[in-house]
Amino acid sequence: MFMGEYQHSIDEKGRLIIPAKFRDALGSSFIVTRGLDNCLFVYPRPEWSVLEQKLKALPLMKSDARAFTRFFFSGATECELDKQGRVNIPNTLVDFAKLEKDCVVLGVSNRVEIWSKPVWEGYFTASEESFNDIAEKLVDFNFDL
Repeated sequence: MFMGEYQHSIDEKGRLIIPAKFRDALGSSFIVTRGLDNCLFVYPRPEWSVLEQKLKALPLMKSDARAFTRFFFSGATECELDKQGRVNIPNTLVDFAKLEKDCVVLGVSNRVEIWSKPVWEGYFTASEESFNDIAEKLVDFNFDL
């Protein structure tokens, strides 16, 4: 399980340090793709396989299902860590997530998320204000803290 929040910088070549606590769980190769809310999702191979099967099961005849599957798979790329524990993120994904210098790397259960620090701060501030409302809605999913 991935958890925690870490501050790192991306260099001009698109290399970003992955926190040491995440490296073993990610394995020797993993998938980086476009995420939701303008961040990147990083999946270890086993988790990517689970997600891939779920996406394959979506109905091909539904335009929303096709669009979401395209969004997810077209941005996906296989990555590896270098000897310094950095991942080299492709320019298309750097641009999508608006990654510049300061980044935030989050552990979110079965995946890692990579955020531009300003985008994360804006998202967090907006979400923090509605956290109680969000928590109330989760009761509909049979979730209780």
